[in-house]
Amino acid sequence: MRLFVALDFPDAIRSAIRELVSRLQPLAKDARWTRVEGMHVTLKFIGQVEPERCERIVSALAGIQADAPVDLRFQGVGFFPSERRPRVFWCGIQASPNLRELVAEIERALVPLGIPAEKREFVPHLTLSRFELPRGLGPLVERSHELRSLDLGRTRQEQFHLFESVLKRSGAEYTKLRSFAFAKEPA
Repeated sequence: MRLFVALDFPDAIRSAIRELVSRLQPLAKDARWTRVEGMHVTLKFIGQVEPERCERIVSALAGIQADAPVDLRFQGVGFFPSERRPRVFWCGIQASPNLRELVAEIERALVPLGIPAEKREFVPHLTLSRFELPRGLGPLVERSHELRSLDLGRTRQEQFHLFESVLKRSGAEYTKLRSFAFAKEPA
C-alpha cells in the first residue's frame, strides 16, 4: 500500500482551481496537469507499507489532537524550485500557525513505527502541474506574475485523512481510507 496523510478542501475551492487551471493549460501544453478532483494538501507522504502495518499507522494517527481547527487560504501561484528552473507549478496556501504543529505531531506519531521524518521544510501548497523539461513556459511564467495575489478561497479544517495512492497509467488514484478529527475546539 502506498499511503499519505492529507487535508481535503471544499468543492467551492476545487471549482475555483478547476477554472484557473482551464485558463492556464493552453499556456503550457507540455505540462502534466494535476486532476483537480484528486488534489489535496499533503501533510505527510508515508510511502509504500505492507497492509498489515496500516492498522498501526491508523492507531498512531488516531491519537493526534490540536487545540483548534486549521485555517487555510488558497492564494497565488508559483514555481518550485524557481520560475527560472521550474519543475512544479503550484497554488500557494496560507495557513494558521497550528498547521505546522499538526504536521509535527503527525511526524512524531509515525517515527516510532519506522516511518522516517521528512527532512525538507513543510511548505503547504497544491501541485497544479509538473514539467519534464522547462521549455515553452514563458507565457505561463508571465501570467503567473499577475496571479500572485489571486484568492481562490478559504476553509477551516478539523480533520485530516489517511489516503491510499494507486499509480496507474491514467494517473494516480486516491482512496480515503480513514478520517481523523483532530480539533478539540469545533469549527
